[in-house]
Formats: sequence, C-alpha cells, structure tokens
Amino acid sequence: MLSVIVPTDGTEGPAVATLAALVPGAAAGVVREVVLVDRGETGAIERVADVAGCRFLAFGGSRAAALAAGAREARAPWLMFLHAGAVLDPGWIEETTQFVRRVSESGHPRAGVFRYARSPYSETAFSDALKLLARKIAGPWADQGLLIARDHYERLGGHAPDARRSEARLLRRLGRSSLTLLRSRIVVA
Repeated sequence: MLSVIVPTDGTEGPAVATLAALVPGAAAGVVREVVLVDRGETGAIERVADVAGCRFLAFGGSRAAALAAGAREARAPWLMFLHAGAVLDPGWIEETTQFVRRVSESGHPRAGVFRYARSPYSETAFSDALKLLARKIAGPWADQGLLIARDHYERLGGHAPDARRSEARLLRRLGRSSLTLLRSRIVVA
C-alpha cells in the first residue's frame, strides 16, 4: 500500500525508534517497504537497514535531494515521509488505511499529516510554547510526516532538490484546503 521514506544523517538511534513504530504497519500489510536514505558516511544506517529488512540508499546531497531520491526509489502508490526519530501512535495503521481508501475513492487528491505531540520525556521551556503557537498559526511542519499519493506528489513537483526548505515548500503547495490533519499523533524527538 505505501512506501515509507526516512532520511537519516548516519545516527542509528532515531532511525531505529522510527522503524520500531512501523513494524505493526508492516505486519498488517500497510507498509510495503521502508527506504532509508542516509546522508551520513558511517555505515551504521546501512547495517540498520540490513537487519530491519529495509531498502538502503546512500546519498551525498541535500536533505531535499535525498527525499526526492527516496521517492523515486519507492515502489508503492502511496508515499509516507517521516523524519528519523519520529514515532507514530499505535492507531496510525487503521487511520492511514481509512484515509488512503477514502482519498482513492473520492478522486480528489489530498495529503495527510499527523498531529504533533511533544515527547513526554523532554524538558519544557518557554521556547516550546512559542513553537507550539507557531505550529497553530503557520500550519503543519515537515516533522509531522506526510502521507501522499505518488501521482499527487509528482504533479506537485515533489521535493525540489535544490530549494531551501523544500519540505515546507511542498506543504505550502499542498495548501490547507487539500491537507488533512490526521487524528493519530506523531511524537517528534
């Protein structure tokens, strides 16, 4: 059903946390493949991909170019972009399945982002309150993940490899009217 693209920077801890949250989705048949696009040069992510049964893509360019390369390598008709370290709530599987089915049946292209949740173990500071307020005003941020049909992604031009803040630009191109805030939360490390 969907390919998950996770850009990494050579650090295995955050990637492993994200992969662990995806295991139930793979067991349920929702996740067809995971593509780890690593911009680091340590070899750690390649080992993680081998052990976890993921596809591995070494990439030396920008983060946006890595995301675009991962999307090109993905095989499924739906794409999910997650940052390394992002952990989805257990309810994401059912909600993702329903979202994909409804969008496919409606014929109206839509994309989904997950509801932001701060880690309960992180320290709270005044800056966190400001960031939360900024999220409410500006709309979803790229670290909230993105669930989008491949053909819709390609029509929008995907992640522009040479653009600054390519993920934010893609969210802006989607616009609030074609972006659904899913009920499932994503804890961002």
